[in-house]
Amino acid sequence: MKTDIFELSESSQNLEGILTETEKAAQYGGLDSKQTIRLRLLAEELIGMLPEMLEYCSGKFWVECKNKDYELHVSVELDDMLAADREQLMSVSKSGKNIAAKGIMGKIRAAAEMMFVEYMTLPVECTTDFYSMGMALDPYNYASAWTLSQYRVEAKKKDEEKWDELEKSIVANLADDVLVGIKGRMVDIIVKKSFE
Repeated sequence: MKTDIFELSESSQNLEGILTETEKAAQYGGLDSKQTIRLRLLAEELIGMLPEMLEYCSGKFWVECKNKDYELHVSVELDDMLAADREQLMSVSKSGKNIAAKGIMGKIRAAAEMMFVEYMTLPVECTTDFYSMGMALDPYNYASAWTLSQYRVEAKKKDEEKWDELEKSIVANLADDVLVGIKGRMVDIIVKKSFE
């Protein structure tokens, strides 16, 4: 089952449609109230990272479920933004840095941004380790892909601080995996959760 597609753009003032589609999918799949809350929390985490991305992207949100395996999909397309435009956006920040790239969801958003612009021109501090630690092959044939499951493996092996951050993250604790992949000008973010 696939829900209706919710259109995303910079002018999307109300992202409540994401929650509506998520709750429809939960109801369709027969999730109980606790499972529905968990799925909704994952959708809320996605909503939290979208406003900054939608400054230079447009996209779509939908939910797919098969039995009790759920995928929350965000697919965004770059709106003719070059690295210089990205730097100009950063210059309006008080610090001149992408301070929103804190926490797991901020870093997942930054990983998506890194796929949009050239690796060396993105002014995101402390995100390159996050990005490279999660790089993986994927079953969707993306040109480049990052996964939370790969990042978990690397963080557990290499970095106690990064592992601690994962332990505190709603997404890292609730989602089975998060995949960020690029095909051409499209970046997909897929949050996976199985309730079986």
